[in-house]
Amino acid sequence: MENVLEKMERIDGKRKIADFIVKQKMDYGFKVKYATIRAREFVRECDMRDLNYHVSVGGLDSITLFLFLKSIGIDAPGISVSYLEDLSIQRIHKQLGIERLVSAVKPDGTRWTKPQIIQEFGFPVLSKEIASKIETLANPTEKNKTVRHAIITGETGEYGGFQKNSRMKMSQKWLEKFGGYANNYEGTNYQIPNFKVSSKCCYYLKEKPCDDWAKEHNSVPFLGLMASEGGRRAKSLMINGCNYFGKSTIRSAPFAIFSRQDLLQLALDLNVPVPEIYGTIERDEDGQLRTTGAQRTGCSMCGFGIQLEKRPHRFDQLKERNPKEWEYWMYKCCTDELTGEKYGWARVLDYIGIGY
Repeated sequence: MENVLEKMERIDGKRKIADFIVKQKMDYGFKVKYATIRAREFVRECDMRDLNYHVSVGGLDSITLFLFLKSIGIDAPGISVSYLEDLSIQRIHKQLGIERLVSAVKPDGTRWTKPQIIQEFGFPVLSKEIASKIETLANPTEKNKTVRHAIITGETGEYGGFQKNSRMKMSQKWLEKFGGYANNYEGTNYQIPNFKVSSKCCYYLKEKPCDDWAKEHNSVPFLGLMASEGGRRAKSLMINGCNYFGKSTIRSAPFAIFSRQDLLQLALDLNVPVPEIYGTIERDEDGQLRTTGAQRTGCSMCGFGIQLEKRPHRFDQLKERNPKEWEYWMYKCCTDELTGEKYGWARVLDYIGIGY
């Protein structure tokens, strides 16, 4: 079986990443023209393959993408699991005619709710990648044995090219807090949290409903992803570029080479309606564009990236906007399976050292 290092060599991954980084350093005008070319190229290829296309819409980035595509003559419908977003974002979605979807169906025929997913699978905390690793450690199987060992030690085994200090290893800070699931077989002495962690929220609440809609409509997505935002998809964007036609995945990310500054400048140029939660787009003392309110948004109970935020962080802002909702998510959204006690994000934030 081909290991990850051999695959990178076969696909000339290092050169592709280097070329992508060069494009990221180009000026704003180049990037807008490049996004235009790539978007139209994607549409032509979809037409040749008898595929429809749509925009997966959430916050400001994808709202900007939706209106950018219209500005260059691409009339792609927008879809969103809109009820997960802030009310001000929902209002913009309604104004723009975005089709509103609902969460995925449970085995019993009802639909998943946010509290049910947290109770069943765990809290979305730190990042999607870290949460997925913690979830893997907490659910050991013979099949994921090598992956679990890599998460603890960085040693990847044969498939990972026998690397000794790979990025698979979770940072020491979070290993200390969440690595205890592996103590018995790794000889470590890490802690185990008194709550579950999972990355499954996005799948059941957003990804699966959008995927199901796409299959029903023979449609593939435009996504407002930018490699500069980091995360688990950044390397994939660098290697695969703006447009990707794979065996199981087809997508376009015209803004892949954009920085946050580029995105905000385009939003200004297109007169994009900015949802109230973001405030307004202004230049700071250093000449950098920023939103005066939230910098990033998402589901009101999502904790991905909370450890990177300065106060007032997203939960502080939620308390200011909606005290009742804040109290629910902080103290009442889950039931402890051992004690029957109600608890919520307060327990999680205490554990990872975040004030609230």
